[in-house]
Parts: sequence; C-alpha cells; structure tokens
Amino acid sequence: MLTESLTNSFIRRLEGDEIVTDFDCGDADLNDFIANEAQAYLKAKLAVTYVLCPNDNPSHAIAFCSLANDRISMSDFDNKTEFNRFRKHQHFPQSKRMKSYPAVKLCRLAVDNSAKGMSTGSLLLDFIKTYFATSNKTGCRFITVDAYINAIPFYEKNGFLPLNSDDEDSDYTRLLYFDLNDID
Repeated sequence: MLTESLTNSFIRRLEGDEIVTDFDCGDADLNDFIANEAQAYLKAKLAVTYVLCPNDNPSHAIAFCSLANDRISMSDFDNKTEFNRFRKHQHFPQSKRMKSYPAVKLCRLAVDNSAKGMSTGSLLLDFIKTYFATSNKTGCRFITVDAYINAIPFYEKNGFLPLNSDDEDSDYTRLLYFDLNDID
C-alpha cells in the first residue's frame, strides 16, 4: 500500500465531512482523534488537521497533524526575568516588546504504523515549518508543542527547544518551541 518513498505522497487539509477509519499509530488517543474528533475541532474552528496520503490512494492517511493558534507569553515562564531572557535571545526589535508572541500550536502529530521509521514525522514538521514561514498571513513567529516525554528527542532532532526548565513541566509533556526565523 505504501510506496518505497514518501516522494509519492502529498499533504492535504482534512475536510469537515471526512472520516478517517483505517489509521493506526499504536496510540489509542491519537487514533480516536483522527477518527472521531478532528472534524468537530474543524467545525468549531479550534484546529485544522492535515493528512499525508499516498498519491495512488488519497483517502488513506499515512500520517496527520493538527494545528491551532497559540502564543508564547510571559505566563509560560516562572518570572519576568526568564521571559526577558527569552525575548533577548530571539533578537526582537526593541520597539516590539510585547507580553506575548504569536505561534502555531502543533496539537497532535501521528504516523501510521505502516510508515514509521521513514522520517514521516519529520516530513510533516518540515511541511508545517515551510507553510508558516512562507505563507505567514497573520504573523506567526513560533511553532509550539506540548511534547510527550518520550517524543522529546524526535522534536529536538527537528530543531525544537525547551521553553522552560524541566522542573516546571508535567510528568507527561514538555513545552517545546521552534523559531521560524531559524529557517534558512
């Protein structure tokens, strides 16, 4: 079913009336989201889901990602000093000292078991980075993700950094970010 190369695939927006039933990434919550919740999030204008499909079977999802609006704000840090250090590191113009900065939230990302180990997740991240760096219609500087602890190495390999220190995060997720200005 899956071709040897992901070059024979494309990414498209999941439509509101579409139901994806043949997707299995091994995580029940992510499987349930694509099968039962993605459409409701789209209809409520809370998140948009994109699916990666093989060219020869556009109804089969190899992987998906769900995106929503977000921000990096002062409340994401323990104190104002940490937030100011973050701002200084990002080289914002001095006149643009805001209390929050626009971001897109990567709400969910999953790869079907049939496409694991083929850099499919990295392909989706590259799509998101390029999409928001080149089609930046509203001003979006960052990509954020509440990464599962076991997925942190994957996101770090793809250029994401921790937003705050380890002791502030839950036992299950960690807030990471990618600066779209880091794209060449």
